[in-house]
Amino acid sequence: MSAQTQSQPLESQAADPAAEIAAIMERARKAQEQIADATQERVNELIRAMVWSCAQPGVAEELAQLALDETKLGDYNGKFLKMSVKIRAALMDILNDKSVGVIEEDAERQIVKIAKPAGVIGALAPSTNPEATPIIKGINAVKGRNAIVVAPHPRAYKTNKTIIDRMRAALEKMGAPADLIQDVGPVSLEKTNELMKQCDLILATGGAGMVKAAYSSGTPALGVGVGNAVITVDETADLKEAAQKIRISKTLDLAASCSADNSVIAVKAIYDDLIKALEAEGGWVAPKEAYAKIAAVLWKNGALNADAVVKKPQELCAMAGVDIPEDRLFIIMPETGTGPEHPYSGEKLSTVMAFYKVEDIDEAVALTNRIQAYQGMGHSCGIYSYSDENIMKLANGTKTARIMVNQPQAASNSGNLWNGLRQTFSLGCGTWGGNSTCENINWRHLVNVTWVSKPLPVQKALPADEQLFGAVIDKLK
Repeated sequence: MSAQTQSQPLESQAADPAAEIAAIMERARKAQEQIADATQERVNELIRAMVWSCAQPGVAEELAQLALDETKLGDYNGKFLKMSVKIRAALMDILNDKSVGVIEEDAERQIVKIAKPAGVIGALAPSTNPEATPIIKGINAVKGRNAIVVAPHPRAYKTNKTIIDRMRAALEKMGAPADLIQDVGPVSLEKTNELMKQCDLILATGGAGMVKAAYSSGTPALGVGVGNAVITVDETADLKEAAQKIRISKTLDLAASCSADNSVIAVKAIYDDLIKALEAEGGWVAPKEAYAKIAAVLWKNGALNADAVVKKPQELCAMAGVDIPEDRLFIIMPETGTGPEHPYSGEKLSTVMAFYKVEDIDEAVALTNRIQAYQGMGHSCGIYSYSDENIMKLANGTKTARIMVNQPQAASNSGNLWNGLRQTFSLGCGTWGGNSTCENINWRHLVNVTWVSKPLPVQKALPADEQLFGAVIDKLK
């Protein structure tokens, strides 16, 4: 079978999603069996080849443009950064990890941990990151000696298929089975649902409905929560630094990421100065009359309008009948409330940020919680501050899995070269966001682990009741 084009299912199967996915799964299982006992060196060689097939100069540019042309979401620079930098960083992040055989030994507890493949990963990919998502999920799957089948968003089918076919060709050239990575073919909801039923583990990145479907499929699933990043700027912040990094985050790929700064909270002491700093970075403070006009375009029947998101501010404003200077890069929308009556407090997937004023860090924490109780609980928050006390107040007081400190949010909470977080596009939001993990999902979540327990050299002994229960004994008399 050529790696460039997956073998097509039999004609009789083409109209039967269950049979079509079953044929794909059979090929995936056969491929996975061939690397089930691969060495660490072999696994690392394969994931290097997968990334190079898409990141090499000339190819990265073509794939970035293809993603932009097909989805009409984001901008070229953002997509090229993902193809040239992000996927390299994701490879570097896992390359030296031990994922084969014994991966950890705990001498104190006499525990040895052995990694074993999960099997076939069923991956759901969104339209907002169609270029890097299949690559990052693909290398994390193969790092754990798994196969992976990707169900792309219909809006990004050609991009996903082109990227997957390049990785398949690379695997074949390395003497490995191309079917370690496949797509489901022409996309349909029925086939995606069948994939979730027939695979061994689902890795779901996409809309809330698709993540819910993954959790309801009966197959073990790793899902992600809704994003709605809230950023606090306090009185200790370097306002020039904060404004620059907010602009970087808000405009990266035209805010295609749910990690873009959806709301910025400024403490009263620096509110006016921060506005000036953001204007110097290309921000435009929307007048009162623009509030309802832009909202009427950005949301339809309470949901984001797919035809209005991830656009330049000039395009969005033109749709809304609002005039905006041509040199402005993002929109600052003054806001005071939260919840459905204040739509800008929710996720926007656009170059629009809600902008709030608070008295101090305590009010910022409370407001952050109200915003994210509406949308985005558990996903991530950010703060520009040089006060450890304020940073820890936000971290301790919010229900969030990630707090980014003095970093551009959209480029940082999924891991970057300037921080120690795992590189991914799958961000667990914990029970706050309806997920099973708070972590940045990577290969460690895609393997089974056998725990080998040996007897302790010296058996543990229970302490006396007075030591074990302490003052509780007297309190319960």
